[in-house]
Amino acid sequence: MNRMLSFELFVALRYLRGAQGREEGRRFLRFITYVAVGGVAVGVAALLLALSIAHGFSQAIEEKITGFGAHVQVENLRDAPLSDAAWMAAALTRLPGVVSVRPVVQEFVLLRSSARAIDGVALWGSPSLPEYLERHLIAGSATFTPDAAGRYGLVLGRALAEQLGVQVGDLVTLFSLRQFSGLRPIPRLRQFYVAGLYETLLTDFDRLYVFTSIEAARLLLAYGTDEVTRFDLTLTDVRQARSIADAIETEFGLPVIARTIYEVFRNLFAWVHLQESIIPLVISIIVIVAAFNMLAVLLMVILEKSQEIGIMASMGASATMLQRLFLCLGVLIGLSGTLLGEVLALSIAVLQQHFGLIPLPAEAYYMATAPVAPRAWDFLMVGVLTVLLCGLAAYIPARIAARIDPVRVIRFR
Repeated sequence: MNRMLSFELFVALRYLRGAQGREEGRRFLRFITYVAVGGVAVGVAALLLALSIAHGFSQAIEEKITGFGAHVQVENLRDAPLSDAAWMAAALTRLPGVVSVRPVVQEFVLLRSSARAIDGVALWGSPSLPEYLERHLIAGSATFTPDAAGRYGLVLGRALAEQLGVQVGDLVTLFSLRQFSGLRPIPRLRQFYVAGLYETLLTDFDRLYVFTSIEAARLLLAYGTDEVTRFDLTLTDVRQARSIADAIETEFGLPVIARTIYEVFRNLFAWVHLQESIIPLVISIIVIVAAFNMLAVLLMVILEKSQEIGIMASMGASATMLQRLFLCLGVLIGLSGTLLGEVLALSIAVLQQHFGLIPLPAEAYYMATAPVAPRAWDFLMVGVLTVLLCGLAAYIPARIAARIDPVRVIRFR
């Protein structure tokens, strides 16, 4: 059995290299075989790059959104502040799987510079600027320390700062309408200095959120010293977010509710997952087309090598051996194309990670270059499925080769 298989593999390798037959026939077969291998390689590379970009995009968006929020947000169902913040923070910190608990005071306010006013800005007060935003500071610092006049620092998104026409060190005024007297709102206002600017390329977020200390936010919004809007929880494993959220709701009861980051930003994650599932599906058509292209190549090989096939049959090669020969050839084409495509995809992914060769419009995709996250599992599964697909595509030509009548083809030649 091993001897027969080695014969079939030996002949298949020679056919793959175009090393047998007439000179003009060899050149033609070598060309179309390389086209078949190249087609498989391009399809595999395109599919792996699509998967890598889809996974990278999902990871990048999740990192950006988590940087603004957290894995789990704990808040009041009645849209009112949570009291006993210190006790709740200590209780949340003790939960298994919770890495950190950040108290947040957040309300919508009006923001005005000397040039113009912007309404609907979300003031975010916390003990310090979230670590993710600190990494994306492009000017100034993350300090909220009051100046000599008692004005607290404020960190703005670059897009918002450009709309306001302000820079680091300029003064802005925040207005809160949270306090009411009878039927008329009495605005509360405080002046802040611009301490820093950040840019995450999540343009909608950069234009919406402004950050200050939790003390300054409490003063402006008339919160008590032990009141917060919510708690942001960072977990050891985001996959446990829903189970931990359920545990929080069970322990604290209503009106306390806990929402995962995927629920808070449901629409954005739905858009990301849609791209993650559809793009590879569309690109995989290239691999299928390449496999059927290989079927046509094998049929041409059989046509060109029909006399040799007849001679092998007349010398004792069985129909099963001839069928296995062309199945081997199909698998070899698939394997060669797969390995070449995987090397090509990995090379492009590494270059993209280091040099950002594929640009993206930041306004539409929230990042300047395409993120890539190649995964070993994708390379393994795409490789195995492609080789299997090529083997299946080779079955029809292999059956045709097995049914060749040696007497007729030798006489015809």
